[in-house]
Amino acid sequence: MDTQAYQFGIRNNLEQFLHQLLQVLLVGMTLGMMRTVIPALAEREFGVPKGSFLMLMAFVVAFGFVKGTLNFVAGRLSERIGRKQVLLFGWLIALPIPPMIMYATSWNWIVAATILLGINQGLTWSMTQTAKLDITHPQQRGLTIGLNEFSGYFGVALAGIITAYLSQWLGARIGLMWFGMSTVVIAIITTQLWVRDTLPWAHSEARAHAAGRAVGPVPRYPKNISEYPGTWEVFSLMSWRDKRMLALSQAGLVEKFVDALIWVFYPVYLYQQGLSLANIGWVVGMYGFVWGGSQFVTGKLSDHIGRRWPIISGMWLCGIGVGLTLMAEGLYWWSFSAALTGLGMALLYPNLSAAVGDIAHPNWRGSAIGIYRFWRDLGYGIGALLLGVASNASGVLSTGFWLVSCAMLLSGLWVWIACEETHPRLNPADTMLSK
Repeated sequence: MDTQAYQFGIRNNLEQFLHQLLQVLLVGMTLGMMRTVIPALAEREFGVPKGSFLMLMAFVVAFGFVKGTLNFVAGRLSERIGRKQVLLFGWLIALPIPPMIMYATSWNWIVAATILLGINQGLTWSMTQTAKLDITHPQQRGLTIGLNEFSGYFGVALAGIITAYLSQWLGARIGLMWFGMSTVVIAIITTQLWVRDTLPWAHSEARAHAAGRAVGPVPRYPKNISEYPGTWEVFSLMSWRDKRMLALSQAGLVEKFVDALIWVFYPVYLYQQGLSLANIGWVVGMYGFVWGGSQFVTGKLSDHIGRRWPIISGMWLCGIGVGLTLMAEGLYWWSFSAALTGLGMALLYPNLSAAVGDIAHPNWRGSAIGIYRFWRDLGYGIGALLLGVASNASGVLSTGFWLVSCAMLLSGLWVWIACEETHPRLNPADTMLSK
């Protein structure tokens, strides 16, 4: 098909861009319904023994490994059957989750529901991100990912607060059941009616590059990869053969330690300190709102100043914010430390994905994003496992907080040492020495 048939840019594809933003909002709300209420009430509602940190973290471990794997699968699958079909399948997988929570007789039911959630999140969130990158200009990638992650994590924070109040009014199980079913059904209907497949845009961009009709600076694409690489070739490139992709992938993995901590340990820690469910929802929500809202600025900022320094400063700021949580007490202090951590996440999170998008060729961009997200979300599982083991061994939750704080500081140092700037305007291929 003529490459001119597809126009790129947010303005040129505004209607479809907004539909995709709605989808990722609903994706975030689906994730958010599993946070705040379930960890805080794990002992009372679902029979988790007091002090059993490993058992408490089991559902996040399951989520991380499943979601990471499905990110990988989603990227490859979307290059064969299209983005919309993968998105729709992800929503259908989520239908049993609310009834499983409603009728759960043990914590094993929650772990099983979280496995389905991991499949849902791996398929749906990957597709909303990839689809937006398909239809926007390369110079808008920071803004695009920023808006995507703002919408998703605004949904996470919003759902955490809404479900906290619904649980107080209706009971935890009924509140989560009604909220979850409403969200998933709306998502299925809107996907089927209004979402378009964006794979043709990616094919059009690839043809333009091949024909020499691409405009603007040429990105520093990796040279040691085939034009149409297989799964293993892309995986090895992302995981160790390209030092830039390796640095970005490890940073993505480690930053998920923060989210695993805030998902489970924050609600438990704050509940032990005597905060009500509603106040816990607001503290955890502060992290999500600042993370989401700030990405309006941080994503677009990286389109102007580059990806590298926002990523590094965000990693370090997150490490500081997590450590500060333990330095004092009170609702306002915990809200401040959560907000600081959220700001760090806003600096690093969209720009890691944008950096991968910068130097991943359109022929294999879906796979590259899927593999980056595989390593990133594997961080949920690895981080939750490390948090559970460390806190179980010490007998206190604070060990997990210090572990995450140190990991973030060291990971940011790795990016500083090993990763160059990826923005094609600031570091274009034509200034690169041959490798």
